[in-house]
Amino acid sequence: MTSTAISAQGSTLSVSGGTGAAKPITGVALGYPTIITSAAHGFSNGDIETFAALAGNTTLNGVTAVIKNVTANTYAVDVDTTGGAAYTNGGTATPVAWTPIGNLNNFKGFDGQANEIDKTNLSSVAKEFMLGLQDFGHFTFDVDKDFADPGQLACDAAKRAGTLKQFKLTAPNGKTATFSAYVKNSPLDGGVDQLLKTTGISLRISGDVVYA
Repeated sequence: MTSTAISAQGSTLSVSGGTGAAKPITGVALGYPTIITSAAHGFSNGDIETFAALAGNTTLNGVTAVIKNVTANTYAVDVDTTGGAAYTNGGTATPVAWTPIGNLNNFKGFDGQANEIDKTNLSSVAKEFMLGLQDFGHFTFDVDKDFADPGQLACDAAKRAGTLKQFKLTAPNGKTATFSAYVKNSPLDGGVDQLLKTTGISLRISGDVVYA
């Protein structure tokens, strides 16, 4: 069998920073997922959009969601609009603006696990368990330090302020993982004949990881 392994070279990590320009919506195909039509929208898989002002079917109004299955003029969101009122007109999608984190060296993450809930009782013949909520754990990465890099500066600012930020990991094949996290630390490392690095930057993931 031919290997389907993917090189990590070319992977990128971005952090949220404000919002981009709202793009008009011209069509909504109800279902699960819901398919949005927006001519030449310019969005990418894994982007985060906030929807507003849709008429007819208003399910998406006020919803913030990660998009997937992107084409030049359409994209999908995992929101169930099955059986709802028909879309009539209008609406916008406002994207989160992404800031690339420069000089990325390596990464590792999504290492959490669900808790085990003991449901054993006096009728049990052996220990019985069920799983609790999923915990996606931490995402860690190293960078060559650049004190002027906007992405690195955004992470440092988020750590200082304790702000929940959104992150998007993009693989060389275009697949993405989008998640929210707090920046827990940002250690600086240096030594003889070594680059100045920030190693083991730890992000504590809060909520789900969405793959697209």
